[in-house]
Amino acid sequence: MKKIVAAVALSVFCVGTALAAGPATIVLHASKGDVTFPHKEHQEKMACTACHENDKGGKIAALGKDWAHKTCKGCHSEKGKGPTGCNGCHKK
Repeated sequence: MKKIVAAVALSVFCVGTALAAGPATIVLHASKGDVTFPHKEHQEKMACTACHENDKGGKIAALGKDWAHKTCKGCHSEKGKGPTGCNGCHKK
């Protein structure tokens, strides 16, 4: 019984630590094909507030097609880095 309790505690600890760090890659499901977003890469290059409401991150309330096209594609175009064409982001 002690081994089971220890295994469950260790599992909860590991999952909690992984979730606290945030996902390295986020997959957004879109009608034109899934968009894979490398969150960690973006975190290292820009401030959280470039996308999120504050520097603590969290869910993006307005996240959707219009927001992503304006924010993500706009940033990629402005900086001259990252995909700007449909197939660059949407993978079927």
